[in-house]
Amino acid sequence: MPANLEANLHLTDVLPHAADELSALAQKVATKAVDFFYGDHQALHGISLGMPIHRVTALIGPSGCGKSTFLRCLNRMNDMIEDTVVRGEILLDGEDIYRRGADVVELRKRVGMVFQKSNPFPKSIFENVAYGPRVAGIRDRGVLNEIVERSLKQAALWDEVQNRLRDSALQLSGGQQQRLCIARALATGPEVLLMDEPASALDPKSTAAIEDLIFELKETYTIVIVTHNMQQAARVSDQTAFFFEGQLIEVGATNELFTNPREKQTEDYITGRFG
Repeated sequence: MPANLEANLHLTDVLPHAADELSALAQKVATKAVDFFYGDHQALHGISLGMPIHRVTALIGPSGCGKSTFLRCLNRMNDMIEDTVVRGEILLDGEDIYRRGADVVELRKRVGMVFQKSNPFPKSIFENVAYGPRVAGIRDRGVLNEIVERSLKQAALWDEVQNRLRDSALQLSGGQQQRLCIARALATGPEVLLMDEPASALDPKSTAAIEDLIFELKETYTIVIVTHNMQQAARVSDQTAFFFEGQLIEVGATNELFTNPREKQTEDYITGRFG
């Protein structure tokens, strides 16, 4: 294992029986034998993965291995792409999100998403955060004020913008914009937060702020994060799943997977032999 990766694992800080601790937790989200197709191309092959409540699950693997496709299955974002097919089960609190009659709008309130590139609306900071609650029918100004303040505080942005709420969100720095997008996702009151490489476009200082935020948010939310940065996966996640060519090769407690992988493919990837 590369020395810099091992140095970032903080092995003395993790529980000695992390796998036992994870297995004892309820699974907030679980997939069972999930296949996914873009037309005739099968992008995911029989993915079965449980994501423990109030923990961070990191999805790692080389580009094009199916990580982001899998992530988008968890709140049915792939429904927006024509000629796609999902097979298997994806359960949220034990209920299949692809069942007949499932309310997709309600699902996306419960399962929020933050994308790789920050995408604030060309509106004020306040209106960015209030957008979701307004769509949900909340009109009371006092309630909206409370939601905006709470969400910005959760995203560790309130102190920086509380006197600029009427300013355009586009005036914020890149790191602030990404935290604003996290606040926007939190404003609808989700239970699960999906993050698709949320820090890949950010400088080291902003990346550290996002990672610190993830640590705090998992006290309240179940988080699934896609990352190409293995040091980041080691720092922020409790569980790591390694994907390769649309298959789930290995999943385990993060410290154990990085220090003692069961599969040679996993070891080759985390030691930089390919990827």
